[in-house]
Amino acid sequence: MDLERYIRDVPDFPKPGIIFKDITPLLADPAALAAAADHLAEPYADAGVDVVAGIESRGFIFGALVAERLSAGFVPVRKPGKLPCETVAASYELEYGTDTVEMHRDAVAEGHKVLVVDDLIATGGSLAAACKLIGQCSGQIVGISLLIELCFLNGRAKLDKYDVHTLIQVAGE
Repeated sequence: MDLERYIRDVPDFPKPGIIFKDITPLLADPAALAAAADHLAEPYADAGVDVVAGIESRGFIFGALVAERLSAGFVPVRKPGKLPCETVAASYELEYGTDTVEMHRDAVAEGHKVLVVDDLIATGGSLAAACKLIGQCSGQIVGISLLIELCFLNGRAKLDKYDVHTLIQVAGE
């Protein structure tokens, strides 16, 4: 199935010069959504994944579906102040400033095999921060599985020590 045809380009969102990759048409189509989840999970079917970590917010959608396919648990990686129990935090650089993600400290146990899932990699900052959280909890990252990679932003370079799997690669914008 050609999943790329379900991704809509929205020019100048959220600001001028940005072409937003809108995944809502993919989410609205049951066959496309199922195919995306299957393809995100498939390379890690035999990796013994204990938990899938999904990054807020669209990573929650794909992460939960992938976790179900791998018979693994799901761990939400959230923006600060959204989780009720003790958390670990990691910050990352944005174009202008920094941002932070958090995860429950007990969400990943020592030695857990973790697959990180998100919808898109741009500069790689949030993914690198999520990997740092998992490391703080002594989890073992078996891979990172993504729907879309904006290759021209070179975010993969921040994740060079991990197995990164993407379904759709966008060469330039």
